[in-house]
Amino acid sequence: MNQNQILTIFLLLCYLVSAQQKGYKIPDSLKNKSYDYLDDKAYDLKKDTPRAAVYLYAYLQKAKKEQNWKQIANGYGNLSNQSSDKLSLIYADSTIYAAKKTKNNTLVGSAYLSKGIAYYSLKQHNYALDNYILASNYLAKTTDKYLAHKLKYHIALVKYYLGYYDETITLLKECVSYFKNDNPQPYLNSLHFLGVCYNKIGEYGLCAETNILGLSQCKKLNVLQMQVYFIHSQGINDFFKQNYASAINNIESSIEGLKEKNDFANESVAYFYIGKSYWKIQKYEVAISYFEKVDKLFNTRGYLRPDLREVYEMFIDYYKTKDNPKLQLYYVDQLLKADRLLNDTFKYLIGKINKEYNTQELLIEKENLKQELFIKNHKYSVLIGFTSVLFSGFLFVTYRNLRNQKIYKKRFEELIQQLNNSKDKSKNKENNEKPTISGINPETVSIILKQLEKFESEKKYLDRDWKLSSLATSFNYSPSYLSSIIHYYKEKKFNEYINDLKIEYIISILHTNRLLRNYTNKALAEEVGFSSTERFSKAFRAKTGISPAYFINQLKKESTNTNL
Repeated sequence: MNQNQILTIFLLLCYLVSAQQKGYKIPDSLKNKSYDYLDDKAYDLKKDTPRAAVYLYAYLQKAKKEQNWKQIANGYGNLSNQSSDKLSLIYADSTIYAAKKTKNNTLVGSAYLSKGIAYYSLKQHNYALDNYILASNYLAKTTDKYLAHKLKYHIALVKYYLGYYDETITLLKECVSYFKNDNPQPYLNSLHFLGVCYNKIGEYGLCAETNILGLSQCKKLNVLQMQVYFIHSQGINDFFKQNYASAINNIESSIEGLKEKNDFANESVAYFYIGKSYWKIQKYEVAISYFEKVDKLFNTRGYLRPDLREVYEMFIDYYKTKDNPKLQLYYVDQLLKADRLLNDTFKYLIGKINKEYNTQELLIEKENLKQELFIKNHKYSVLIGFTSVLFSGFLFVTYRNLRNQKIYKKRFEELIQQLNNSKDKSKNKENNEKPTISGINPETVSIILKQLEKFESEKKYLDRDWKLSSLATSFNYSPSYLSSIIHYYKEKKFNEYINDLKIEYIISILHTNRLLRNYTNKALAEEVGFSSTERFSKAFRAKTGISPAYFINQLKKESTNTNL
């Protein structure tokens, strides 16, 4: 934050406190002005905070005089948006209080969402998520699609921080589609983070395409202040494509813009990847100078993202080669401090988002499906051609079943052939044939791969309901690291990896153990650690292309034919 920003915030605070103490009166020239007029004037003067304060406070006083709780909430909301940091949070609380007086779910949900955004700007992720979930509870009772998608965008940011990139991409695609036509700023925000996520999952081409589209849309929509984010994103993408000179140039050119926006989080990320680019071209002293900026922001702002943790490992290795135990010790302490912060934050956020937000989303989806089902049943009840449709459906199902029987038979024979071929052959260790994953310390990769090998050999995957977070905790590494390594070396998402191990095991023992073929699907699911029959059947079909029942029946038929 520069001196001018500090001064304007101080003046606004003094002005408002003074106004309250003196019983502020609306200037005669503003007494008969509408809320829209006062709001527009404050917005036009948003870069001149002291002058904007006159209109902001006139708006609030007008609302209070009229006892208009909706406009009081809007007035405090405007003050919150024009302020920064902790002052913004104070006004956000007043906004929530006033909104609740209206008993309007949309207004209350919006107020909680704004408070969550204020916390997120301070990178206080735990408090941000708490308020997003409260906002979700209120907005679920409304039909406001704009606020619903705004909430989805900010939930996506939390999921991104946790390393849930696939879930984040799904949410952001919805936001891009919704905001594209009428909401330029949210549209560009969503587009930017979509590109960032593509980079995180290794889709560097899609990331570059998204950044190019974003820059062109900034010009087309005349939202030029967003250009800095797409340039920043492209610089990081250049790093992963090993274009280090381009990475340094792009990221460097974005830093001043980030500072002007007081975006210390992306500023820290910028320093990290500039430093890593210099490190890759063996300019270690220059790299260290940028890593020190990351450490400084960690000390002053308390901000560190999981991928930035690596900076402390590099510090420790560097000063070990320089035989500087004093700085080694300092950065060991910083690494321990970072791990404590990340572990505490991750533990809280993962529990909160899984237990509360995701459950809320499922309940909403359930109600939507029930409503859709009701509408469909009503429509079908009055269809004149119901009988003909039913008959056509019967013919189609019969044809499809006959076709599927051939496909299933072929797939079963392929599975048996694979089992027979693998009896006397050990699995190839393809992990050693791949180059080291970019962006993660090779030693860390090696340790996690060995832990995965042990996890598989000891058949720990048979335990019930493994989650990325719980396995990462048992390995003592972050979920994002584990997810990236499984995606890269196993070429699967985490759930697919666990499910496939379970299904491969059950296929193998069904093939050799006739007694097991008499088990129900529920018993088989429990045998390999699935929490429900439905999940077991779905995973079995995804892996094999056939149902468990069909596979077992074919095994029994083969056994009978063999005995004959």
